[in-house]
Amino acid sequence: MDVRKIRLILELRESGISNSRVLSAIEKIPREKFISENYRNQAYENIALPIENNQTISQPYVVAKMTELLDVNLNHKVLEIGTGSGYQCAILSHLSRRVYTIERIKNLYDKSLSVFEILNLTNIVAKYDDGNKGWEEQIPFDRIIFTAATDNISDKIFSHIDNGGIIVCPIVKKNKQVIVRYRKVNNEIITEEFDDVLFVPNIGGKS
Repeated sequence: MDVRKIRLILELRESGISNSRVLSAIEKIPREKFISENYRNQAYENIALPIENNQTISQPYVVAKMTELLDVNLNHKVLEIGTGSGYQCAILSHLSRRVYTIERIKNLYDKSLSVFEILNLTNIVAKYDDGNKGWEEQIPFDRIIFTAATDNISDKIFSHIDNGGIIVCPIVKKNKQVIVRYRKVNNEIITEEFDDVLFVPNIGGKS
């Protein structure tokens, strides 16, 4: 294994990421495939990096933390709102039965599809659309993840999960962003807050 990747995995462990399946998925997915050539020498640094359309590929720690909080298994059907570079989706594809991902920016949608094809990630279904609409034709989902920060999650999205379902999302609170996990238990939503983060904003519509 690339020594840079080994160093990253060790750093994630030291930062508190303990789920061996998550770490294994990060080890298997070549992050450099999702990054422009100018930044590929930084692919295994624990930092966010710019991609096209003023978006970013998230810091590996944040990807690992949100994935760990999502608590995904191989029976789960996952919805990702915001494909972006496709890196988070690729990680989830190794951990779940199927990932449905929605991207509102056509250029990013096209590029992520080409990388998924190169990596032969056949359990990903992608759609070019406004992710805030959800994906009603595929309800229910076991897990939902947002990859852009939003002020709140609509009742429509909460209706996409049944009891036992989990949503992980960066939420804007008092001029900062926090990773929040929502769990539906007995038709009630239980909320837990975790790390402060910095994501691009969740914007509606298509471009």
